[in-house]
Amino acid sequence: MARTYYSWQSAVVLLAILIVPIRCSDRHNISQEQTLLRIQQLLYYPVILSSWNNTTDFCNTVQSSSVTVICYEGVITQLHIINSYKTHQLPEDFSIDTFVTTLINLQSLKVLKLVSLGLWGRMPAKISHLSSLEILNITSNHFNGKIPSEITSLTNLQSLVLDDNNFTGWIPSRIGFLSRLSVLSMKNNSLNGLLPDSLGKLTDLRVLMLSHNNFSGESPDLSDLKNLRVLELGGNSLGPKFPRVPYKITSIVLRENKFTNGLPEELHSFYQLQKLDIALNRFVGPFPTSILSLPSITYLDINGNRFTGLLSEDLACNPGFQFVDLSANLLTGKLPECLVSSKVRNVVYNGNCLSTNDGNETKGQKPISFCRTAALAVGIIPRNHKTSNWTKAALALGITGGILLIGVAFLIFRRVHGKKMEKKPPARVIEENLTSSYSSKLLSDARYVTRVMKLGTVGIPAYHAFSLEELEEATNGFDTSTFMGEGSHGQMYRGRLKDGSYVAIQCLKMKKNHSTQTFTRHIELISKLRHQHLVSALGHCYEFYLDDSSVSRLFLVFEYMPNGTLRDWISGNKGKNLSWSQRIAAAIGIVKGIQFLHTGILPRVFSGSLKITDVLLDQNFGAKISTYNLPLLEKVEKEGYFKSFKETNRVKVSHPEKLDVYDFGVILLEIISGRPICTQKEVECLKEQFQSRMRADDGAMKEMVDVTIRDKCCDQSLITMMEVCNGCLLDDIADRPSVEDMLWNLQFAAQVQEAWHSGHGSPVSSSQPAITER
Repeated sequence: MARTYYSWQSAVVLLAILIVPIRCSDRHNISQEQTLLRIQQLLYYPVILSSWNNTTDFCNTVQSSSVTVICYEGVITQLHIINSYKTHQLPEDFSIDTFVTTLINLQSLKVLKLVSLGLWGRMPAKISHLSSLEILNITSNHFNGKIPSEITSLTNLQSLVLDDNNFTGWIPSRIGFLSRLSVLSMKNNSLNGLLPDSLGKLTDLRVLMLSHNNFSGESPDLSDLKNLRVLELGGNSLGPKFPRVPYKITSIVLRENKFTNGLPEELHSFYQLQKLDIALNRFVGPFPTSILSLPSITYLDINGNRFTGLLSEDLACNPGFQFVDLSANLLTGKLPECLVSSKVRNVVYNGNCLSTNDGNETKGQKPISFCRTAALAVGIIPRNHKTSNWTKAALALGITGGILLIGVAFLIFRRVHGKKMEKKPPARVIEENLTSSYSSKLLSDARYVTRVMKLGTVGIPAYHAFSLEELEEATNGFDTSTFMGEGSHGQMYRGRLKDGSYVAIQCLKMKKNHSTQTFTRHIELISKLRHQHLVSALGHCYEFYLDDSSVSRLFLVFEYMPNGTLRDWISGNKGKNLSWSQRIAAAIGIVKGIQFLHTGILPRVFSGSLKITDVLLDQNFGAKISTYNLPLLEKVEKEGYFKSFKETNRVKVSHPEKLDVYDFGVILLEIISGRPICTQKEVECLKEQFQSRMRADDGAMKEMVDVTIRDKCCDQSLITMMEVCNGCLLDDIADRPSVEDMLWNLQFAAQVQEAWHSGHGSPVSSSQPAITER
């Protein structure tokens, strides 16, 4: 009886063991179904998802290009949901956190592709719970923020594709933990910073695509990645050294970066290289023609660099070439015959200095002298050129002898002409520090600058030509964080030079066919405008069109004014206010700047368009005029060249200086009233109020003054300022005061205000804690 009982009990236990897995499996399948149906509810695309329902057998449905569900032994291992085009992001009530929380119920997923579904938000760290993932592709969505570092714990990943999103920040430094990774692609995002050295540890990596981000600095050493075949780093700010890569690589795309050094010697041994695209960088040095004959090469683009070299007709080329672009370099000689043949479908070579078989210059080519001069300008020396010690010694001796000869000649010249020089003192000009391309002939239009010019300019560096690299380094590649604003005259950036000083960099885009000579007169003049009440120009830089070497952009570098515009501190509504004494001082500074432009230089400069936003304040709240030169730049955009300065600044009135006097009167209106004035109608209205109040008593007059300083100005000082303002705005040009009269009256207003302040005291307003009376 006991044996029968135990046999029955054993049978029950055995049956339970058999039944439980079945029930558990059923529950798992139900969970999978619920998960997919929940995903269906969260997504809008593609339309085929709408066919899912409670009766759908997901593991046995017909697969399509849009939706694929693959199971193994009843468990979902692959989920592909792909829309055919990139969509707008899902509605605001969509939660990426909820979506990923739903996904991680599919614990056995090995392949997950979610393409063009409108997903948005920061990628949750819990994506790492899908520990079985081998392929993750979330291309063409709207993910933003940093890539979660937890993604590097998915150690089974073989392919990680995050293209066409809005990811920012650095690549996780622990990316090297994904040791099985074969494909890593993060194209078309906003990633930045340095590329992590750990990329060089991904020994199974075959494809690395990081194009069109904001990466900078040196590329990591990838030479140990023996399996790497495709490298795409275009559209970043990487450089200057060519990245170290394995010799079995088949495709290298580095276009639109900042690579400047020459190509590596070992490039000629890359026998499997099929595509090399290094266009639009700054490579210099001899072009290694051996690249043309690499056994696998079919695509070559070196456009827009500064490669030199002598090409010849008999150079060998790969017969399988389909595209070759050698344009906009400094190549000389003749185009190889193998590239002229009809077998090569697309060959571009304009913008060099190549000639035809008969030695004539061809269409689209520059004179050979251009390439030779440009090569010397960037310091290119032919690779085979070696200077012996004897040659170096001879060169040094020759230079030394030349210097001694010039010195002797100079002493003789001084002895012969010394007396004449003593009788006729030389004209005083500011010390030049321009490039040698600016001849002394230009001084005919800017003959002298008076001694007044040097006042207040101590410590300002000499004017010089900047390189584009210097300006890009100063602004971190003209990063948006350095952008200060944009007006009718171009964009303005804040930069920091290597010596730690700050500068303002103005970028002016030019139309084609403007050569450097177009701007030479303007550059020559502004380089000499040094005055304590003018914003000094520190230098310039040209950027050229690649096809015809005309000026594409002109950069003007000015001293940086840390306190912004005068309007910011008068009527800018930013909680900033200058005291009455500081306002008078600013007005005096403006008039002194105008006076210098009218009388301190030849030819004189009459702006005729001075505004309060053109007046900037330095670290001591000293006023400086900033746009005295811009009418000339307007002229070049309209006419394409500069006439003489006398013609450029000619005004069809008998008193051109009185136009600047009127503009100063408008500025004075705003200084006194504290109201922003933007239209001529506002000027006329406020002018009438001033005139009527001046005829009334002092109390009525003070009602026109900015309320923040109304009780801190003496009556005589205010009357004088208002009289100057009224005179400047007279309709009859001849009746307006001269610059000297304005300056005398403003200085008088400052003196009486100082005397009143010393006698009565005038505490500084609590609204301006950082500014004190002067």
